[in-house]
Order: sequence, then structure tokens, then C-alpha cells
Amino acid sequence: MNDIRRTILWVIFGFSLVLLWDKWQIHNGRKPTFFPTPEVTAQAPADAVSTDNGLPTASAASPAAPANASNVPGTAGADAAAPAAAREKLTVASDLLRLTFDSEGASLVGAELLKYADQDDKTKPVKLLDESANRVYVAQTGLIGGNFPTHKTAMTLKPGPRELAEGQNELSVVFESPDLGGVKLVKTWTLKRGDYAIGLKQEVVNTGSAAVNPQLYLQLTRDGNKPPGESSFYSTFTGPAVYTEAKKYHKVDFKDIENGKTDSVDKAADNGYVAMVQHYFASAWLLPQGTQRDIYVRKAGTNLYSVGEITHLGEIAPGQSKSIDARLFVGPQIEKTLEAIAPGLELVKDYGWVTILAKPLYWLLDKLHGFIGNWGWSIVALVLLLKIAFYWLNAKAYSSMAKMKAINPRIMEMRERLKDKPQQMQQEMMRIYREEKVNPMGGCFPIVIQIPVFIALYWVLLSSVEIRNAPWIGWIHDLSVPDPFFILPVLMTLSSLLQTALNPAPPDPMQAKMMWIMPLMFSVMFFFFPAGLVLYWLTNNLLSIAQQWIINTRMGVPPQFNLPKFK
Repeated sequence: MNDIRRTILWVIFGFSLVLLWDKWQIHNGRKPTFFPTPEVTAQAPADAVSTDNGLPTASAASPAAPANASNVPGTAGADAAAPAAAREKLTVASDLLRLTFDSEGASLVGAELLKYADQDDKTKPVKLLDESANRVYVAQTGLIGGNFPTHKTAMTLKPGPRELAEGQNELSVVFESPDLGGVKLVKTWTLKRGDYAIGLKQEVVNTGSAAVNPQLYLQLTRDGNKPPGESSFYSTFTGPAVYTEAKKYHKVDFKDIENGKTDSVDKAADNGYVAMVQHYFASAWLLPQGTQRDIYVRKAGTNLYSVGEITHLGEIAPGQSKSIDARLFVGPQIEKTLEAIAPGLELVKDYGWVTILAKPLYWLLDKLHGFIGNWGWSIVALVLLLKIAFYWLNAKAYSSMAKMKAINPRIMEMRERLKDKPQQMQQEMMRIYREEKVNPMGGCFPIVIQIPVFIALYWVLLSSVEIRNAPWIGWIHDLSVPDPFFILPVLMTLSSLLQTALNPAPPDPMQAKMMWIMPLMFSVMFFFFPAGLVLYWLTNNLLSIAQQWIINTRMGVPPQFNLPKFK
């Protein structure tokens, strides 16, 4: 029984490295090495035909798409009958959003979040939706089921205000299509003060002499590139997501779309939403609850991917019209805001398997911030509360370590004396443990119990947009980016080494060396982690050292530094 506690910790550390490596592989577009996704037999989607601006035209339906998705977003021929119109882009602003609309299809091709600064240029707002030479991320709608207006149809903009005036709570922008296939489509986009959910009323007018049966599609299309400013040292999800009450929340990797592995997505529902998710921000199409829709996720072109939903409007008689209201959320992943907009929308801020622990931790952190007013000090306060909550567990662990440290000289002497008799060495070690009433695993279990809590806190800090651009003190102006002067990572490394020095040295010399190498290896990653994460870990280390020092002193085991002996 050769220091079982450290062996278990090494197993946990090794398994963590395996999981991190797999996530790194997936994040960089490769297959996971250790835990591959089970293969799903499915026909690969047919290649889509791209237009000259990089947006998709008609393509064969992917395995995830319903049959009618093969006509989204319509054929080039559907637009050929439309009268020529000058293409223009229109900018509209509310107190939270600056939106850019394209008269081609009245699509939303730009969205700036005015309350959030760009990471690279703090003078500019975050640009979430964008259509440029290097980036495509747009929201599109249109009609299928005939030669009807699509998101490629030139539309006419009606006159009206372009900015939400002081004292005004609502602003509308109206686009009208020409008659195509006996149908006219009128889109009314509505921005509201203090709201990241943009209203979209789509009125379908039958201008012909025969009844029509159009279907309305809403889709989000983006390229498969990482968002600007994303770190290469930790992985966050970017891609489509689908939520329905039946199958709950499912993320879909771009690679899975390429390979047709999208069976986890519900194909039909009368609730939920489709979304595009990235670190801190998201967009989502929201149809009214109870509206039947077909859901699809597919490849839309070279490095282009779409997630969308199609709803049947039913038959429209000549001279009649039907309208449907939808909302497009474009904004930050703030849990309270998302919960208020639609059921399940808060799940775009995804904590994974630690959700059950992460949500109450986030709630507590948010409450602390409401009282303290600084996210950095709120992190410190939260870690302090967690240390208080786990005080007795930690006390038991450190008491066990102190006992181990007290008998360590006897263990070392015995190992040296019986180094050529391993079986007798093990028996003698167990005898010493029994005589001194020491459990070599006593310091392990209390720590293992706390690991999920601190993993959950890690994801809370990594996922919370509130930390973005939030200052702490002095040189820390943004807790979501690495410390510019590496002061916090250096302090964290030193605290980890001090903690190792206070622990009893393992009897085995190789284990003793590895226990010094491990914190050094672990600390290297933190030089590139967000300052908020490093602050949390540093605070935890300092509080642990203080508690360990106090317990050792109370037990009559004077603090001693077990310095490394590398030969």
C-alpha cells in the first residue's frame, strides 16, 4: 500500500489530462483520441451550391433535414422573375443593438452589441452577426413550396425612422417583396428598448387567382471558423444548437454536420428553438409555443452551416393573407435575461455535466456581485464561502496529512532499512499505520468530494459573459483575458509550490519528484487562462495553505517545508 492517497490523485490528474486532450482534439477539428464518438450510419449531405457572396442556394437535404428543407432557401430561378431593384444595406439602432439589414431578402446581416466592447478594440462594440469577406453569420427567412419570395429576393424598404428616439420604446422597419408566384411577402422587424429579442412579423399575401400553400423557413447561417478573439488554450463550443421539450438541448458540432451525424436533433416539434452558439453570445429563432415546425441542421456550402425551422402556413385563398410572428434573439448569455425570453433558452449557456452544481454557484456569485459590486472581489468572496462550507472536510484531510507528516521520518527510515525486502516493507508500513491510527487515504476522500464543485466553478467563470471586460484591481482591467503582466499566474505557481512543500513527502523518491513537477506543469496552462480563473485558483490555494498551517500547528506538527531533492 504505497501511499494510496497520492496514487489516487495521480489517477485523477491523469484522467483529467486525457479528457483535456480529447477536448483539445475536438476543438481543433480532429477526432477524439481516447473517447471517440460512436459512428452513425447516415448518408452524407450532398454538396450545396454557393452563390457568389458565399450564401447557400438550393441543396439536397442532409440526413438531419426534413424533405422540404431541400428547397431552402429556394432556387436561383425563383428570383429570376423578380423586378430588378438596387440592393442596399440599412442600419437601425436601439439602446442595445445596432443592426444591419440587407434589402436582398430583408436579411439581418450585421448585429453589434452596444453594451459589450470588442476584445481587440475596446472603442468598438462586439459584432456578433456579420457578412464580410472573411466572415459569414446571418439570419435569413423566406418562403418555399413554390416560386415564392426567399432570402435571395430583392425587397423594397418602406420609409421610416432608423434609430430609437429618446422616450420611444419601439422601432419598426418594413420590407416588402414583389409579387412572385402569386405571393407577396411583407417583413416587419421590430426593436424594443432594453430587449435583445427582435420581433419579426411576416405577412404572406396571396395576390394571385389561385390558392397557395407556402411554407415559411427561418434559418441561421454561419461559417465554421472560430469567433474572433477565441483562445487556443481552452475550448468553448461554437456551432448550432437545438432545443425541444422532447429531446431537450443538443449541440451539434460542425464536424458532425459534415459527417451526417445529427440524429440527436429532433426533426419535428411544436416548441423550442434553433440557435447558433459561441463563447459568451448566441442567436436563436423563436416561434410561438404550439407552432408546428420541421427542424433541420445541414451543410450549406463550403465551410458554411445552417440551422433552421420550417413551418406550414396552410392554404391561403386568393386575396387573403396570413401572418406569423417570430422573434430573433441576438445577444449575451445572461441567464436571467435568457430565462425571461423563452423556456429553455438559458441552456445556450451550457455547463455540461456539472450543470446541477454550476447553476447554484452562478446564482451565488451573482448575488455576491449585487452586494459587492466588483466581479473580482465577488470571486474571492465565493471561494471564501466555499472554503467555509467545506471547512470540516478540509480539516479532516489536513489532519490526516499532519499525522502522515508526523510519522514520515519513521516511514522513511523503515523504507531505507527494508528497501531490499518489499513485501516486509509493506507489512511494516501497514503496522505503523495501525499503531499510529493513520489512514493513508484519509486526506484523499475529502478532497475528491470537492473536485466536482471546483470544476463547476471553473465553468461558471469561463462561461459567464459578466466577467468579460470586468476589472478587478490595478493592472487587471478584464477578468476574461490573461493577466497582461502574468503576476497572478506567477503567484499561483508559487502558492502551489508552497502547498506542495507543506504536504508530507511521499516515501517513494520518484513520487516525491513528480509531486513537485505536477504543480509546475499545471501552472503553465494558467499563464494563458483568463485572469478570473487564475484569481479563483490562487484564492483557493492561499486559503488552503492558511487552513493547513493552522491545523498543523494545533496538532503539534510544526510547519516544515519538504523541499525537492533532485539528483
